[in-house]
Amino acid sequence: MAKQQRPIPRVQMDATRPVPPKAKVRGSKLAAPKPATLGTWIAGARPQTLVLAVVPVALGTAAAAQVMTHWYDHWVRALLALAVAAFLQIGVNYANDYSDGVRGADRDRVGPQRLVGSGRAKPRTVLTVALVFFGLAAVAGAVLVWRTEQWWLLAVGAFALLAGWFYTGGRRPYGYLGLGEVAVFLFFGIIPTAGTMFVQVLDVNVEAWLAGAAAGAFACAVLVANNARDREKDKLHGKRTLAVLLGGVGSRVLYVVLMLVPFGILAFFALFYEPGSASGFAPYVYFAAVGALPAIVIAITGRSAREWIYVLQLTLATALLYGLGLSAAIIFPGALN
Repeated sequence: MAKQQRPIPRVQMDATRPVPPKAKVRGSKLAAPKPATLGTWIAGARPQTLVLAVVPVALGTAAAAQVMTHWYDHWVRALLALAVAAFLQIGVNYANDYSDGVRGADRDRVGPQRLVGSGRAKPRTVLTVALVFFGLAAVAGAVLVWRTEQWWLLAVGAFALLAGWFYTGGRRPYGYLGLGEVAVFLFFGIIPTAGTMFVQVLDVNVEAWLAGAAAGAFACAVLVANNARDREKDKLHGKRTLAVLLGGVGSRVLYVVLMLVPFGILAFFALFYEPGSASGFAPYVYFAAVGALPAIVIAITGRSAREWIYVLQLTLATALLYGLGLSAAIIFPGALN
């Protein structure tokens, strides 16, 4: 009789451990990933996405200038609001790196390699760095609340921190359920823009709400471009982003709509704003379309994941030009009349 072979035991996947990246082959030996350098950590913070923190704070400060004697009356509060937005953005980026890395969702990336997914940093270290930046955002926010004496804002800050973590963290991250764009629209558009104005003048006007909606649309467009690039791989890893749920055509349509919305909002400032205010300078903000139009064309016609990287870069550049331009239009009304 032939000797009966023992069954090979199945290896259970531990969701708390990162899926090891493919090792590079050097001759006959497998080379381990190089440890992360300072440059790798800076790249891991995704500094280009800080545009999404700068734009709403600039727009909120500009909206506050409509009420203040001088637009720089509360520059300390404006800087604190910027610190909250920037630290929160960096913290979210590192938290996403950690959470996606331990789930294996960052394997075989087309874009820049992540710290955990590439194996260049330990998951616990990346998590610690994320929590440090969340802590810095909390400290800046607490100082801002203390200066304004609006203690209910502590609840808003706590909600923002939780939203940042549970985007890809926790057992059921809402970013994996197609809800990421909703959170991004609120926390990188409406809330920071209106909040920046409120902490300076304790009021929110229509300019802040509209400008916040424009900033939120750009932030969502950035997320859609990022997720459309990774759509096929996200689907394989069970990451049900909105791009996965909508499919290729639906993602392209959504991206185009999101890129057009801010320019539709701009028409309010250019045509229907009260005379003698931002209407003089606002039409020039349409020059930001020099970045939006090629991004839209590539998003519609592109077929490769790398083309979405160009779309992502153009979207961030457009958001920055638009945000700073509209801020100047609101702060310096009728400057070019």
